[in-house]
Amino acid sequence: MSDDLRDSCSGPDITPVCDAASAVPERHAHSHGVRPGANVRWLWLGLGLLTAYLVAEVVVALLARSLALLSDAGHLLTDVGSLAVALWAIRLAARPARGAMTYGWKRAEILSAAGNAATLLVVGLIVLIEAVRRLVHPPHVDAAPVLITALVGIGVNIVVAWAVARADRSSLNVEGAYQHILTDLFGFLATAAAAVVILATGWQRADAVASLVLVVLMFRSGLTLARQSSRILLEAAPPGVRISDIREHLLRVDHVRDVHDLHVWTVTSDDHALSAHVVVDEGCFADSHAPQLLDALQACLHEHFDIGHSSLQLEPPTHAAHETAIH
Repeated sequence: MSDDLRDSCSGPDITPVCDAASAVPERHAHSHGVRPGANVRWLWLGLGLLTAYLVAEVVVALLARSLALLSDAGHLLTDVGSLAVALWAIRLAARPARGAMTYGWKRAEILSAAGNAATLLVVGLIVLIEAVRRLVHPPHVDAAPVLITALVGIGVNIVVAWAVARADRSSLNVEGAYQHILTDLFGFLATAAAAVVILATGWQRADAVASLVLVVLMFRSGLTLARQSSRILLEAAPPGVRISDIREHLLRVDHVRDVHDLHVWTVTSDDHALSAHVVVDEGCFADSHAPQLLDALQACLHEHFDIGHSSLQLEPPTHAAHETAIH
């Protein structure tokens, strides 16, 4: 903080922790959330490959009577859907803010991630029920075409996973689609292993066991995505960000007496926002140095907590009597 600000505002000096006033960074210079140019072409490539393979896999699964292959085809269908929804969400999120949509459509990607989580859990539950039934009454599985299809599927999913991984996975929307594809890759590995076991030993229940492995992977990915997306939709503080740490940093800036009504939340992936009431020395308003103090506070939030959107209400100590709800 500058010497002019320190000298002109009344109240005791507080040694600042954030040296942001002398070199305020360019806020909003870094981008947040969905980055369409970094995502679209890779997602379209993955969508095209998966759609073509899905048709072939369903045909082989029905002819071979393989639950593992058919369940993986069902999961592959959710992969196709997740990529299609991800592309749709990217297009929505690129729309500018207008009218009642003051943040634009950025949250569309979070809704997409929540949808991916729901489909993983629902498909996993359906496969779980059928796998248990087949463990009790195992049907005959023609393992040779299952093995060939699974091996081809492994190759296709490796290419698709590579393509989607090159997109911006800091977007929860893209990460959700990636988790779908990664789970499907492991599912193909389990299916191939089951086919090998059936060919080598004739143990038909290996197909159902492979399906159960896929169920575990679906539930794991689905629950993780559900937890991450629900935190954002419920406007919880970003992971790793403690309100007490933010308050402590702000209180260490010179002439800040109190911080209340402090809220921090995530608008969309990597796009955090904060609002707070900051009580400062009365003299900061009298000598017109409040704008410099505001710059210091916002720079502190940007540098230490990567919060690029902050709304701070500076108040004199006497304003507390007019507050109706302080928390």
